Amino acid sequence: MSGRESPLSSVQKACRILGVLADAGRARLTEISVKATLNKVTTLRILEVLTREGFVERDERSKTYRLGDQSLVLASAARTRDDLRARARASMVRLAASSEDTVLLSVRQGSESVCIDRETGAFPIRAAYLDVGSRRPLGVGAGALAVFAWLPDDELQVLLEEVAPRLAAYPDFSIQSIRKDIEAARLRGYTIVLNRVVERMGAVGVPIIGLDGRPFAALSIAALSDRLAAREEVLVAALQREARQIADPRVPATGAADTH
Repeated sequence: MSGRESPLSSVQKACRILGVLADAGRARLTEISVKATLNKVTTLRILEVLTREGFVERDERSKTYRLGDQSLVLASAARTRDDLRARARASMVRLAASSEDTVLLSVRQGSESVCIDRETGAFPIRAAYLDVGSRRPLGVGAGALAVFAWLPDDELQVLLEEVAPRLAAYPDFSIQSIRKDIEAARLRGYTIVLNRVVERMGAVGVPIIGLDGRPFAALSIAALSDRLAAREEVLVAALQREARQIADPRVPATGAADTH
């Protein structure tokens, strides 16, 4: 191996080291250095940082390193998201087929809502403004509101403070308007946002509530605002039924209602 290294960023080097440990299970410094194609000094420095942060553990007796608890937490979170997508897939297909509109599955990550899956219906004019992987501040959109509106008030306050600086990019949203949206959503049992994120487009959403009573995801239907307003009650009923089925797979799937 050459003594010179490519100009990698610290993050890239850390990812290489974590990848080596993921493959090897346990490894000594020299082995990690060779497999990551980094010199020993750099490898040791990054290992020390990763160890302090809990992503790597060092066995003092064997002088080996392995993945730490924080790495396992990240892996578990990724598996959980994949499990949720799998659990929600049939519900999303039913809703898209029945409504002919776009169905979205979102989860909360910090003070953001992230779209993790999408199913497109047959209606020719589609709400294409939210793709898988798209992020929005909490409260900006029906799904982004549903995924956190039912959290305890003290948690909401903290999250709203984090969201506030990002609302400048969304002129139709403010902390005050989101607070009102939360109150309205809690009263009616679902969220609806029309003509505020994208003109003439909107969405209706419901939370997916876990056995602990906390929302862990949101299911929403996005479409032309006129189409949503004309079928609001029927769409909400279908969303709520599918959300219950996703939250507890023991609930029988009875097929989506006619939402035309």
